[in-house]
Amino acid sequence: MTKIEAVIQNSKLEAVKTALHEIGVEGMTVLEVRGHGRQKGHTEVYRGREYSVDLIPKTKIEMVLPDNMVEKAEQAILNAARTGKIGDGKIFRSRVDEAIRIRNDERGEGAL
Repeated sequence: MTKIEAVIQNSKLEAVKTALHEIGVEGMTVLEVRGHGRQKGHTEVYRGREYSVDLIPKTKIEMVLPDNMVEKAEQAILNAARTGKIGDGKIFRSRVDEAIRIRNDERGEGAL
């Protein structure tokens, strides 16, 4: 099993969710997060005053998938979230040793 964490622009959440559902991804956790990458935020103007936004609001999607779904899920996220501009986000992949459904003790991929 593999855990995929994708940090994307807030405006791309619905497109990414739709793309993932179309390839058969059934479960995910979505979090509102704030952060920045190499661009270190940006500057905005409000009522004539300039201020810096260091931590930019983003959306983080987490899901644990069977290994045979990982490549398709990553490609779906890339296609749906990409604008080609700075701040499109990142995808992180990591191994998961075990999943346990709390309700009935089911383990492994069946618990996903």
